[in-house]
Amino acid sequence: MVMFKELIEYIVISLVDYPDDVVVREVTGERVVIVELTVSEEDLGKIIGRYGRTLKAIRTLLYTAGLKADKKVILELIEEPREEA
Repeated sequence: MVMFKELIEYIVISLVDYPDDVVVREVTGERVVIVELTVSEEDLGKIIGRYGRTLKAIRTLLYTAGLKADKKVILELIEEPREEA
């Protein structure tokens, strides 16, 4: 069985400066898997990448892994609201 959560953790932790702040949550349905990704505010740019290319590449890997598991996989990047000082 393909573990989408572990795949995303491996990829994202390799990219970010603050790996301890990476939180990956997986919600599995019958045909759909939703993977929620939260990273520190400083690492958002690294995950999104220039013109969104890095995030698109990660989503493509998930899509391909989902085909093998006969599931539709959706990656949601959760942005924490900024606290105003």
